[in-house]
Amino acid sequence: MGKILITGGAGYIGTHTCVELLNSGYEVAVIDNLSNSDRKSLERVKQITSKEVSFYEGDILDSDILGRIFEENKIDAVIHFAALKAVGESVEKPLDYYKVNIAGTLELLNAMKKYNVKKMVFSSSATVYGVNNPAPYKEDMPLSATNPYGTTKVFIERILDDLYTSDNDWAIAKLRYFNPIGAHESGLIGENPNGIPNNLMPFITQVAVGKREYLGVFGDDYETRDGTGVRDYIHVVDLSLGHIKALESLENKKGSEAYNLGTGKGYSVFDIVKAFEKVNHVEIKYEIMPRRAGDIAESYADVKKAERELKWKADKDIEDMCRDSWNWQKNNPNGYK
Repeated sequence: MGKILITGGAGYIGTHTCVELLNSGYEVAVIDNLSNSDRKSLERVKQITSKEVSFYEGDILDSDILGRIFEENKIDAVIHFAALKAVGESVEKPLDYYKVNIAGTLELLNAMKKYNVKKMVFSSSATVYGVNNPAPYKEDMPLSATNPYGTTKVFIERILDDLYTSDNDWAIAKLRYFNPIGAHESGLIGENPNGIPNNLMPFITQVAVGKREYLGVFGDDYETRDGTGVRDYIHVVDLSLGHIKALESLENKKGSEAYNLGTGKGYSVFDIVKAFEKVNHVEIKYEIMPRRAGDIAESYADVKKAERELKWKADKDIEDMCRDSWNWQKNNPNGYK
């Protein structure tokens, strides 16, 4: 068990992955510029695991700090989360997204190459399937994107494939996430978005805790069972465990492989609202709003490849996701503040 560098390790998925890695006996170093995360989250990781991570506050665009991390730690592999990730914002600020996500990844890969660390688990996204593929999405479908955020993920996947083609010593797992929700069962870490949440679950929990008056439901006229958008929601702890399985797969396998991490089931917005109300005994007020540009009716994963090759499968159900999300929010009404 070596030391794993996690970029963006103070964020939502990053902190949960830190916990699971530490609990599995790995050592962890984290680089995070704290632009969309909080240093306290790593203190909470220590509270949960009784173990320290080596934390570097800095940016993956900074080759000096990357060099320092590789000099000061014997890094075996990298889990790469660090990125800007709001779809709407990416349409308004495409240059920021291309710079941070693509140029940042290039800096990281150059540092890895220099220090001969050739194992990476990359945080990709179901957005790479675009709007023309029918659900369930399979890993061998053609990739496309409808916004700059998605385009950065498509580009980086291509860069990683080209890197492996040029040097067959690389071992890369590209994990295409569906919709992570939930929180650690301790209620100590969870999703803590800056400003207005972009994702459904933190919006629901903020309504439940009284921070927002109602949930805006974008469109109720899709061709789905109740008219609202259907997505594949996955518990963040299941997702984190998927990263550990992916890391283990890189021990004895070279290549650049893509895997869907989801449950393989689709839930509508109203399914989530009803499950949340039922499990937590709270009422969620909502209002129907116009559809959002670029949203599709349904998106869910074919998860057979991850089950077969990574020996990984999501365990937790929608009620677990709703219960743990609320447990985090009610214990931390203002996030880490």
